[in-house]
Amino acid sequence: MQYTSIYRSPVGEILLACDEIGLTGLWFRGGKYFALQLDREHQPQETPVLSAAARWLNVYFSGREPDFMPPIHMIGSPFQLSVWGLLQKIPYGKTTTYGEIARSLAAERGLPRMSAQAVGGAVGHNPISIIVPCHRVIGSNGSLTGYAGGLQTKKKLLDYEGVGTDSAAIRPHGKDLPADLVRKP
Repeated sequence: MQYTSIYRSPVGEILLACDEIGLTGLWFRGGKYFALQLDREHQPQETPVLSAAARWLNVYFSGREPDFMPPIHMIGSPFQLSVWGLLQKIPYGKTTTYGEIARSLAAERGLPRMSAQAVGGAVGHNPISIIVPCHRVIGSNGSLTGYAGGLQTKKKLLDYEGVGTDSAAIRPHGKDLPADLVRKP
């Protein structure tokens, strides 16, 4: 059984969903994949998991980095879960590219290369937006590209984290990323 609640954020209404294990969804109303993984049978009800997610979002939208994680329960293919795991390694206030994630995933799997487009598909289907920070992934040229919640929302989220997005494009901060996500020259 999934449980849901609505969170009213400064960037729009968010639907939160969880099961007995953890948060299963965080979607922007009107987003491309809104409630995609929400069970037909779900119940609006406040739970400890949903309360923890709301507390995390309160800290985040106050402009600070949350120092805790609500329990999450990612549901997806093994490939998606691998990509979503790498998203969770992107530090607050930093960005990386689809290509950097693809290179890291290829190295992790002992492959010579991995498709950045396949990574982009998995990133785009991340069901737990913001907390699993898919908004921190940008194009190889530093441009803001694709975001299921909309590019304006992506820009605002990066602004909350102090990543300057006033110019037409932003640049990835590879030197500050974990070693497995650093862009190789």
